[in-house]
Amino acid sequence: MSILAFGSRGDTQPCAALGLGLRARGHQVTIVAPGRYAGLVDGLRYVPISVDPVRIMESEEGRAWSRGGVTGFLTGFRRIVEPLAERLVSEVDAACAGTGLVLAPALGGFGQHMSERHAVPHALLHFQPSEPTKRFPNPLVPLATLGALGNRASYALVERLSWLLIGRMVNRLRGRLLGLGPTRSCFTAARRSRTPVLCGVSPAIVARPADWPAYVHLTGSWHLDLQALDQPPPPALAAFLDAGSPPVYVGFGSMAPADPDALTHTVVTALRRAGLRGVLQGLPPGPYGAAGDLCFTGEVPHGWLFRRMAAVVHHGGAGTTAAGLRAGVPSVICPFFSDQPFWGARVASLGAGPPPVPIRKLTVPALERSVIRAVQDDEFRGRSRELGKVMRGEDGVGRACEALAGQGIL
Repeated sequence: MSILAFGSRGDTQPCAALGLGLRARGHQVTIVAPGRYAGLVDGLRYVPISVDPVRIMESEEGRAWSRGGVTGFLTGFRRIVEPLAERLVSEVDAACAGTGLVLAPALGGFGQHMSERHAVPHALLHFQPSEPTKRFPNPLVPLATLGALGNRASYALVERLSWLLIGRMVNRLRGRLLGLGPTRSCFTAARRSRTPVLCGVSPAIVARPADWPAYVHLTGSWHLDLQALDQPPPPALAAFLDAGSPPVYVGFGSMAPADPDALTHTVVTALRRAGLRGVLQGLPPGPYGAAGDLCFTGEVPHGWLFRRMAAVVHHGGAGTTAAGLRAGVPSVICPFFSDQPFWGARVASLGAGPPPVPIRKLTVPALERSVIRAVQDDEFRGRSRELGKVMRGEDGVGRACEALAGQGIL
């Protein structure tokens, strides 16, 4: 089978965890993902694609994309992806040759295209609760509620807007590269055919809506913690952690801020005013690189690192949010765009951290107040510990594998 992962590490790592779970059940698994993550996990066949999400987000267009709202996210997706789309489709098509099952994210409809092209079943992978429901709006809509009818309608609105933006391109590529006829919408086609959906979200974070159909499975998140624990941390980081009280983690994943040096200054100043040590991941050290109260580091497995923190400050990606909650420490979410405001609101509503601070509003006083609350508030710390214990007891990968077997496509 082939698992398609087109995004950042936060998208690829859960797919690798799912692939390992399926391999343990006797299945041959291929991960199709950006080449920079080829070393993420051993034991699975890895086919790299040349599209690099980190380089995209670091580009001027990527930075502008991250500052948009719902419409900005969708129009930016087309503007950035369309020049790369032909190469991406060709690479994915070659990687799926001879496969028996395709597991793919919804946007772009790759699962449907590969299913038709290679005459194999497929299932959708959701990293946020994207099936229509009356309980809350589409995660791309940064509002708490639109009412029961409005909430459900928001999914159709986002899907229709998405298809208006990419539908013509999708059908052009289906015909020219894959020899397939046009489709009216990959979203409605999947729902009409009752395509199985694996939603890799913990029910402790988002309870399963009662109006979801039976073919949508809320499995719990998919983690690589055991593999991460086998990787020794960088010596400088290990020494820093052992040298004092638990620090605060600050990192924004693949998000590229407009002014990275200014963001580092804001973070360092806020932490020092709060009297807290910091582990800063992916931020430029600037003049602070030799400071004894700070440790600047590259990518380190969150499953290992977050358990050593007093709190975690991040952009609110689905995978990072789940890792922070699973570690049992409070979170401060600073969303950039896409579904990140949704996760920031969820953390606050669960009592696992203060209200989110959008990155465009991140100031020294705002971050200082938030990290002090996250570290000192007994309710935040207690609730985070409770959620972490529940989530560590879940077997999201196992439930996902059982769901696929129950749908009869394994």
